Amino acid sequence: QVQLVESGGGLVQPGGPLILSCAASGRIFSIIDMGWYRQAPGKQRELVAQITSTGTPIYVDYVKGRFTISGDNAKNTVFLQMNSLKPEDTAVYYCNVGGLASGGSFLRSFDAWGQGTQVTVSS
Repeated sequence: QVQLVESGGGLVQPGGPLILSCAASGRIFSIIDMGWYRQAPGKQRELVAQITSTGTPIYVDYVKGRFTISGDNAKNTVFLQMNSLKPEDTAVYYCNVGGLASGGSFLRSFDAWGQGTQVTVSS
């Protein structure tokens, strides 16, 4: 079993910064990719940013230049630095981690999700 614990959400004024973190624990053998998704009220969950095990980041267009995703492979942790936040960034943000977990004498793939953390951008 792989568990994710997120932290860092909250209320921030427009234009302000916020950083989210997500720590993965459990019988992790290797991590293939880590990412952040978000879901606004009445909308589907959507990808915000993703980073591979080699450190290559991927961003959706509307966060490029404002958000930065980074990972600490030694601690199985991924961060999302969010700057210049806008009211439309308000959503529940979810961490997602994919990789391989050890299960006795074999490895199995996993795709884990965090519990979600609320980010509200409002004056």
